[in-house]
Amino acid sequence: MKLLYRILLICVLSPFTYGAHTVSFVSTDYPPYFSPALPEGGAVAAIAKAAFAASGYDMKLTFRPWARLMAETEAGEYDGVVAVWYKADREPYLAFSSPVIDTVIGFYGRVDKPIAVDRLDRLHAYTIGTVRGYANPDVFEAAHFQTDESVDDLTNLRKLLARRIDLVLIDKALAAELVRKSLVNQRAQIEWRNPPVMTMPLYVGIAKKRPDYLETLAAFNRGLALIRKNGEYARIIERFKFEQ
Repeated sequence: MKLLYRILLICVLSPFTYGAHTVSFVSTDYPPYFSPALPEGGAVAAIAKAAFAASGYDMKLTFRPWARLMAETEAGEYDGVVAVWYKADREPYLAFSSPVIDTVIGFYGRVDKPIAVDRLDRLHAYTIGTVRGYANPDVFEAAHFQTDESVDDLTNLRKLLARRIDLVLIDKALAAELVRKSLVNQRAQIEWRNPPVMTMPLYVGIAKKRPDYLETLAAFNRGLALIRKNGEYARIIERFKFEQ
């Protein structure tokens, strides 16, 4: 009887048993960070799942188009989103985790049109491709450039190749992945331009419509700190080996 009691007590107290919380998160196709086409859903998806698991949570992940998933998360249809940049206008409906990974944001341009990007104040004569619903660097937004919005980054790169825009504002690792997989025959025509505009961290966003969102946020942050300390975070990054 004493042995049975101890087993039952362990089952009740352990967060890694059948009593573990299940959380429903949503993401979009944004390789190499997260994508339904990547193993484990991508590096950031794998990090988020490992961080939740370290705190006894089972994270279920659904992939949706970006603008739609943000509206659905705001409406409370998901427990949160993997992953987002910080924007002040997202604070009413999202609680932001500790930073998960840094992203390098800057410009892609055409090789045959070598526009210098070291001075943002010299770019007002050009049209720059952006993605609808993305959080752009503050310095970029403050400059009030001529922009052309698209539904995704691949569309912007194709517009750049077609000379419909002059530059694309894009994440460096994402651009390299898109060019490698979808624009291989045109890869010699476009290139990354240094210096980058800004390094922006990605966060896991917890939906504030979730009644226990503060508890969920604390659990994620606790788990993220644990996997950084025990080396699992580094092992996940090593598995994916993506360019930053």
